[in-house]
This record gives sequence, C-alpha cells and structure tokens, in this order.
Amino acid sequence: MKRSRRTKIVATLGPASESPEMIAKLFHAGADVFRINMSHLDRTKLPERIEVIRTIEREAKRPIGILVDLQGPKLRLGTFVDTAAELENGQSFVLDSDPTPGDVNRCYLPHPEILSALEPQHAILIDDGKLRLIVTEVSEGRAVTRVEVGGRISNRKGVSLPHTVVPLPAMTEKDRADLDAGLAAGADWIAVSFVQRPEDVAEVKKVAAGRALVMAKIEKPQALTRLDEIIEISDGIMVARGDLGVEMPLEQVPGVQKRITRGARRLGKPVVVATQMLESMITAPVPTRAEVSDVATAVYEGADAVMLSAESAAGAFPVEAITTMSRIAEQVERDALYWSILTAQRTSPERTASDAIAAAAHQIVEALDLRAIMAWTHSGSTVQRLARSRPNASVIALTPKRETARRLTMVWGTHPIVTKDASDIDDMAFRAAKFAVRERFAELGDRVIVVAGVPFGIPGATNMVRIAFVTREHAEQA
Repeated sequence: MKRSRRTKIVATLGPASESPEMIAKLFHAGADVFRINMSHLDRTKLPERIEVIRTIEREAKRPIGILVDLQGPKLRLGTFVDTAAELENGQSFVLDSDPTPGDVNRCYLPHPEILSALEPQHAILIDDGKLRLIVTEVSEGRAVTRVEVGGRISNRKGVSLPHTVVPLPAMTEKDRADLDAGLAAGADWIAVSFVQRPEDVAEVKKVAAGRALVMAKIEKPQALTRLDEIIEISDGIMVARGDLGVEMPLEQVPGVQKRITRGARRLGKPVVVATQMLESMITAPVPTRAEVSDVATAVYEGADAVMLSAESAAGAFPVEAITTMSRIAEQVERDALYWSILTAQRTSPERTASDAIAAAAHQIVEALDLRAIMAWTHSGSTVQRLARSRPNASVIALTPKRETARRLTMVWGTHPIVTKDASDIDDMAFRAAKFAVRERFAELGDRVIVVAGVPFGIPGATNMVRIAFVTREHAEQA
C-alpha cells in the first residue's frame, strides 16, 4: 500500500476507535502509526490491542508502527470539605501538607516534592490554567500564595508548575509497569511524558535497551532549557502543544514548535507535532479553517508526522479526521513553496560516511529528477539520514528486520518493506529495482538510486550509492 504523501499520520486509539473494524478503517484512511495512551488503557488489555494492529498489518502486508505513550506523574490537589471552593482575585490561599479536606483558605497538596521546590514568585496553575496562584511565601510543608486568577477550585484538580523544576522522575511505578508491558507486547516506540531533563529519557532508554525507540514529549517549559541535550539523547521528539500552552504564554507556543521541529530535523530525529490539530472534528465532520492552516503549517515546517488525539480516540468522526489530515498534507506537499522551505532549512551533512552517501543521493535525485531512493538498512539509521535532508523522492527502506520497518513508519518520506537481505551487489540492485516497480515508485525505463553498505549485514556500514535502470525483467518479476 503506497501513500501519496510523505508526512506521516499518528492516530490515537480510544473508545471511538478500539474495535478491530474501526482500527482497520483508520489504517486504510491514512494512519501510519497508532498511539496507545496508557493514561486511559488498562495494561492487561495492551497485548490484545497490539495484536489487533498486528493482524491488520499482516492482512495489509504493510508495516504499522505502534507508539505506547506513558502517563507520567500526575500532580493533583487534595479534596475539599464541600468538594469545592470559590477563590477571589487577590485573596491569600495556602497549599500545605495537611491531608485534612480544604476550604476557601487552604488545601492539601499531596506532593511534598513540590512544596520543597517552590520559591516566591513561582506560578501555580490549577485545572489546566483556569486558576492562577503566585507564591508569596514558603516554609517547610507550606506555601502561601496570592490568587491572581480566581474561580471554582475543586477536588483533585490538576496542578501545573511553569516556573518550578519538580524533583520527580519522569516515570512513576505505574509507568514502569506499563513500560514493561509495552515492551513485552512488541511496541515500536515509547513516548515519555513529563520530560524535564535528558536524564528522564535516559532512564527509559536504559530499560528499553533497544527493544523499542524512545520519544521525548516536550510538554514542560523546563525541557526547553536543555532542549538540545534532550533531542540528542532521544530517538524522536513530540511537540505536545496542549500542555505547553497551559504552562507558558500561548503566543510563545508557535515559535517553540518551530524551534523544536528544526532542532529535531537538524539532528535527524523524527519529530511529531501533536495536540488539538483538528479539535473541532471531535464533534463536527469538518474542521475549522484555522485548524486546516495549523496542520498545514506543521507540514510546511517539515514535521515527520502530525498526530490526532481525541479526534480519533473519542470523537464522532475518527475516519473523517484521518482523511482530512491526509488531504491537507497531500495538498501542501504538491505546493512548490513547500519544497523551497525544506530546501532553505537543509543542514550541512556531518563528516560521516552515511551523511556523505545521503548528500550524494540527494544531489543525484535533483540532477536526474528521480522518484525513488532504494535504501538497504538493518537499523534504519541510513534511512533516517536520507530523510533528514528531505529529498524530493520517496525513500524505500528495504530491511530484513520487521521491527526496523515498523519503527520507520514514523519517519518522513519512508516506505518500509520487509525482505531478506541482499546476497551480493547484483542481487541488491536487481531486487531494489524490482521492488520500485512492484510498489509503484518506478516504471520500465526509469532509474532509481540504490544505497547500501558493503559487506552486507553490518549495521551502520553504509558506503555505496548506485544508479539502477528498471528493465523489462524487473517489471516482469515485480
């Protein structure tokens, strides 16, 4: 199954899309990767959910990526005597370590780590930013605040801390159990929530030990202070704009999105733009014009993937949301301005053999106006380096490793194929041309670029680029 766009689509599964029939519809509508949010799924059901996707994969004979998204620590208030209280602007309100139900003057905050980390002038946001408190005084187990934006405050509402580095690990005990379950069930990607520092990602990578790639979700302003380090250690990046927009001024989020996208592209790491992309399609069959523009902006910027959250997980029109997002990406990629933007953002190759080969392949594509780069790969790193420069040609990844093919479904412009490894150079070129015809990336008389490493079967040994002609024999065997 050949997609007519290079930007990938990640679809979140949920109550509206948990049946095998609906998951199959979403895949055929355009979903390349399925996200399973562990905030809303019992881990005992995870193997069953993944097996449904694998069944669809076998039927379609096309790799499908699976992203397991860990919940991360959830910071919440305690309870209130009457379940809620009404806070007035300018009043004093205390957060403390006393578990007694709260009232209009105080409330229990069951996170001693927060109370010890708060400092005067730090902001505390309650209930997705609906209420805003400013810390005026701190002491052991107690923080006095001034209500800057008041309103109704109620039991167990979420707490956000835009100015405070919280001394909490990104993984809770629940996350550790969910991570183990995801790895055992065969997840391809693990998304880490609440990332504040590169060590948060390193902890998950140590547990994953190569069994899945690890994606850092950038949803905390604190992560931006060490963004380059986080991108460097991660296998991929997600721009979680919803949470970012709660903890930092909304008008800063578009610039942050561009900064993260370009930083990830510069290092050749897949970057996913997520949250509220087609929000109105939760309840409506068509998006707003502003949402269409938002998705298009992410595609123009060269994001590897765009993601649907509640639109596909709980919305009334999940298939329509996938179809709409696919159409937007296809239209943007037909625009000459799209390619001029990508070309302007292209970074210089690093002084490595794989980058030199990728740069050479890119130049050949442009000089000969070719449609396909056929890349033999074991780990997928060669394909990611090829995709990093955003060539105006599809990158067909030929790999003997099914897990590599599945991971590459997240990478811009790639079309993964699982096949046995090449036996020699002639076999490599012949089968590459044959697959180009079979998958409708080339026709009789066309030329394709073949990228590989010799000797075969050694990861990271990319050292050869070759131009192959598609002959009648290739077409007959395709």
